[in-house]
Amino acid sequence: MAQADDDSTRARVLDLIAEKGPVSAAQLAKVLGLTPAAVRRHITVLEESEEIEVHTPATPLRRGRGRPARHYVLTSKARTSFADGYSDLASHALRYLSQVAGERAVGSFAAARGRDLERRYCAAVEAAGQDPAERARALADAFTLDGYAASVRDVGDGSYAVQLCQGHCPVREVAGEFHELCDAETQAISRLVGVPVQRLATLAGGEHVCTTHIPIAVPALRKRAVRAARRKGQQQARRPEGTR
Repeated sequence: MAQADDDSTRARVLDLIAEKGPVSAAQLAKVLGLTPAAVRRHITVLEESEEIEVHTPATPLRRGRGRPARHYVLTSKARTSFADGYSDLASHALRYLSQVAGERAVGSFAAARGRDLERRYCAAVEAAGQDPAERARALADAFTLDGYAASVRDVGDGSYAVQLCQGHCPVREVAGEFHELCDAETQAISRLVGVPVQRLATLAGGEHVCTTHIPIAVPALRKRAVRAARRKGQQQARRPEGTR
């Protein structure tokens, strides 16, 4: 019974690292309601089985005194275990499509998949209202239900931008060869949240997570610019003809 409980908790730790990584033992303990020591025990097992690894940021974070906290992400081995068994078949199918119908056909297929994603998640996102941040969170929840291990993180104080992170991608192996799939998904995300977005990183590109930057102040800035242009036009209209 104790072994089954340990396995269940370890699976939850692995799922959370997939969803929230890079993440520390202290952060995991807080979410799971466990002690950091208990979480570190599971982390040790997952490291030994090569399912997680310590994340090394491109720019090391500045910290005070003491040993820097370790943050963990999934390894490629763990992501492979998450992936479905159809990646190889899908890659072969797209290669064949490219050979017989050209690269444009692959792009058309990717665009169709993007529209399918949009239709699938549209109702959940629309129910969240018009705020891009809330729409992004609703989309993350919908993605997670479909196995994408998605979450939303604030950029800075969260007033200007958020990032949609996906710790798992069911088409990662295929998208590594056919980047059109990532491009189409990015465009679908943009249409769903209602603002232009930017893909910063992808699992298919070798990163530990897919990261999409979503500017949430764009609508407010756009409205401000429209109001300013309208005021300027009204002021010009009121001026005497010779002073314009």
